[in-house]
Amino acid sequence: MPLPLAPVAAMAVKYGSVALAGYLLARRVQRGHVDQRAEDALDRLAEGLTAVRPADRDQANGTLRFRRVFRVGVDGPGIEIDAAALGRIRLRRA
Repeated sequence: MPLPLAPVAAMAVKYGSVALAGYLLARRVQRGHVDQRAEDALDRLAEGLTAVRPADRDQANGTLRFRRVFRVGVDGPGIEIDAAALGRIRLRRA
């Protein structure tokens, strides 16, 4: 009995194109670095959302920090989520 190649070929084209797209995307992503000063600034943020617009500057600053521990059961294994963000918007006349 002959092996039906049409379904196998269609699957190979589909998964091959996904693999090629992933490979090309991985090549375009640049390798980053960790700036310790930025990490320290994110660690010093207070929990919650803040926004400020200094009177002497034409900008607005905002911070956000969300820190929670989620557990499975009362004493079960858990995961800690610590998300922090800094933001700045500057508006100037050109």
